[in-house]
Amino acid sequence: MSGPCLGLRRACVLLSVTAAALLLLLLPRARPPAAPRRRPPPAAAPGPSPPAAGPRGGGSGAAGRRGGQWRGRLARSPPAPRGGGPAGEGLELEDIFIAVKTTRKYHRSRLDLLLQTWISRARGQTFIFTDWEDRELRLKAGDHMINTNCSAVHTRQALCCKMSVEYDKFLESGQKWFCHVDDDNYVNPRTLLRLLSAFSHSQDVYVGRPSLDHPIEAADHVQSDGSTTVKFWFATGGAGFCISRGLALKMSPWASLGNFISTAERVRLPDDCTIGYIIEGLLEVKLLHSPLFHSHLENLQRLQGESVLQQVTLSYGDPENKHNVVSVGGVFGLQQDPTRFKSVHCLLYPDTIWCPTKKIS
Repeated sequence: MSGPCLGLRRACVLLSVTAAALLLLLLPRARPPAAPRRRPPPAAAPGPSPPAAGPRGGGSGAAGRRGGQWRGRLARSPPAPRGGGPAGEGLELEDIFIAVKTTRKYHRSRLDLLLQTWISRARGQTFIFTDWEDRELRLKAGDHMINTNCSAVHTRQALCCKMSVEYDKFLESGQKWFCHVDDDNYVNPRTLLRLLSAFSHSQDVYVGRPSLDHPIEAADHVQSDGSTTVKFWFATGGAGFCISRGLALKMSPWASLGNFISTAERVRLPDDCTIGYIIEGLLEVKLLHSPLFHSHLENLQRLQGESVLQQVTLSYGDPENKHNVVSVGGVFGLQQDPTRFKSVHCLLYPDTIWCPTKKIS
């Protein structure tokens, strides 16, 4: 090969090497090929990081979000009610509306005894429902005596008329509990308060004592199973019963503004049975049977000693059965206190001014 050609070839090789080295030096500064563009994540808002598991956490898609929301709501427990567990509440005597049903002929023989004893300890919460404008009773009870203008005759219609007024007055009061008793009942405010404090007034509560050992049956509209009768328990008014405000409001379509009377007429039942019919038969809320309520229909002599002071209500026998009274002694004799209400009251409230300082043997 000639000298000029060999020199030219060397020059070309040297030039190629130089160009390659220059290209290697320039390559890092060149832009890489464009990659597919991705949408950047949204910038986090300033402030502290959110908790790891929020109410919307868990699941995917719309269904996952809904499930997360429900779980979050269930996880948040409501604040505990005052003075008790989840069902109970911090109850005061002022929260209870006590209705005493009476009639004209018992104003002296029965009501005077109640005013002297237990009503004196719950005067602000007790309302007397009667059928006559008694001036003397008005002076003693003031506006807590309610003249219902119902008949004084002891009939189903008259009893339901008074219960209708009791119910409406309770709803107007705004109080938490409605308790009905008769004029031959002694009410122990302390044990009544203790009993009702175990429940919430916003729940469906109907508590009392049946006078029968079986539910009663009443003619009714056609049921879903084709029957035309309904069976239900009821708490006898002679022993007293209590209804929470939450349940009383649900009774309104059949009980308020005179509807109680028409409901009772439809099933042809007295007042306490109609209460049970509405609550158990229509609203399907079960009666809570309590042994702490007592009427003159039971054997009261079996209640003796300290157990007498733990009951919610007491009663006494009618003139034909005047020895049917609770067994309690040490305060008054039977002649001084034939109903035993004074003796019970003095054992519960020995500071009462008319209670004897010395017990009798």
